[in-house]
Amino acid sequence: MRVILFGPPGVGKGTQAKLLSATYGIPHISTGDMLREAVADESELGKKAQAVMDAGRLVSDDIMIGIIENVLKSERCRLGFILDGFPRTVPQADALTLLLRKLGLRLDVVVSMEASEQEVIGRLSKRLSCSQCGKIYNLNTDRLDTPSACPTCGGELIQREDDKPETVLRRLRVYARSTAPVKEYYEKAGLMKTINAVGSIDEVTASLRALLPHA
Repeated sequence: MRVILFGPPGVGKGTQAKLLSATYGIPHISTGDMLREAVADESELGKKAQAVMDAGRLVSDDIMIGIIENVLKSERCRLGFILDGFPRTVPQADALTLLLRKLGLRLDVVVSMEASEQEVIGRLSKRLSCSQCGKIYNLNTDRLDTPSACPTCGGELIQREDDKPETVLRRLRVYARSTAPVKEYYEKAGLMKTINAVGSIDEVTASLRALLPHA
């Protein structure tokens, strides 16, 4: 089963991807995790990505596709994957289509998880990020013994500037403009499905599983 979860920041993609990963035994692959792993492994692409990020620039599509190719070819993706955070532009979608064709793979479904701006702003106000390892937690869904310390590394948990209401609203407007063409791309390919991401975690999971080919 090969799935892309699509939706604005704070809509719950990460939470649902983790649940699906545990249920179906296929990996949740997020853009951020892939980059961190490539950098930590000190691979050639990882070193290139690190140099770009150290210079304060965005990692290029070529580097990202190279990293994604290495992940999708790995043994852990033998039974499928849940891709989260990529593609974000039509050129990235085109590159992913070509990569999957090269690997002899095909997407089963692209699911757009949708919620109102106010819903997303309310959720992100509950999100904390570790100042050391970068791991993200949600006060509503993650059990934190203390809301000020990261359970993974002990670093300080903070609210990122990106998660403050006024910043979130700007991010959502940018997201809507930049990703509308990507939705159209997958709609034309007959792969796009939409679910309402508002409700309990179990309710959203049920809606999502109803769209999956092997659910």
